[in-house]
Amino acid sequence: MRIGTKTITDFIVNNVEQHPADIAGFTAKHFDITPQAVLLHIKNMIKDGVLSATGQTRARKYKLVDKRILYKYQISNKLSEDRVWSLDISRHFSTFADNVRHIWDYAFSEIFNNAIEHSRGTTINVVISQNAASTSMLILDNGIGIFKNIQTRFNLLNEHEAILELAKGKLTTNAKNHSGQGIFFTSRAVDRFVIESHGILFVHDDTNGTMPDILLDSINDAPNHKGTAVFMHLKNNSNRILAKVFDDYSVDDYGFDKTVIPIKLAQYGNEFLVSRSQARRVLSRVQLFKHVVFDFANVAQIGQAFADEIFRVFANAHPDIKMQYANANPEVKNMILRAKNSNIDNS
Repeated sequence: MRIGTKTITDFIVNNVEQHPADIAGFTAKHFDITPQAVLLHIKNMIKDGVLSATGQTRARKYKLVDKRILYKYQISNKLSEDRVWSLDISRHFSTFADNVRHIWDYAFSEIFNNAIEHSRGTTINVVISQNAASTSMLILDNGIGIFKNIQTRFNLLNEHEAILELAKGKLTTNAKNHSGQGIFFTSRAVDRFVIESHGILFVHDDTNGTMPDILLDSINDAPNHKGTAVFMHLKNNSNRILAKVFDDYSVDDYGFDKTVIPIKLAQYGNEFLVSRSQARRVLSRVQLFKHVVFDFANVAQIGQAFADEIFRVFANAHPDIKMQYANANPEVKNMILRAKNSNIDNS
């Protein structure tokens, strides 16, 4: 059976990043064709600007060609995300499938609007980096910084605590005009979502289609700019559906009433999660949801008081909230079960 050109070139596009030096042999083996036949396709892809090549013969390597586009905007009353999307941004996604275009429309609009209305800055830069396999978008403002803004607005302990609140969802500094859903759902609509501000990173990564890791890190070589940088990345052929992303966090029809709280974000540095005050930070605003999943990924251990405050004290006070836990190691799970099965607070 003859294999179509598009089938072969799509395979090359999707695998060349992992096989830059042996993509011809790897493709030939997959389709049971000769390397020479694959090289003809590669030659045409280079001609079309899809691939580039470096080195000679055995040292030859291939990579996808990135096209980079930069837009700059001054923040004013006349600047709006829908107009910028229609006039400038949407053209770069016009050939994509509807589900991918819908995701980028939503993601860009939410983050760009946040920069307009919440950053307290004067400029916004949008950088689009695109190749045949995927697209990245970076939106930068020169404002106060998202984590600092949340910390100040809600009188939180520090910017790290602001990230924990942001990860829960339903957080906004302008409740009259915003629902606090934008960042929560945008981070789950794309494959990789990163916010950097003042050297602090908030990362939500679902690149491999598995349960995403949500990490907190401090970096010393942060970009030399004031404000907030939001990075989003999505495969061009993604099968993710935006409506399904919303449905995954809805208990009742059309409601945002389920959240997943990454407990790791409550852990600062090398401290252990042992106290009731730490647990209460985790529980802040949890009563806004009907279903809460406490995600213990990358949490090595917790203390009795911490577990008791969440899974006995709070659970007993809010029987209407469905509470679950996930990714708990045996030691953490044992402490949670002790709290759930206890009727006496002996701490």
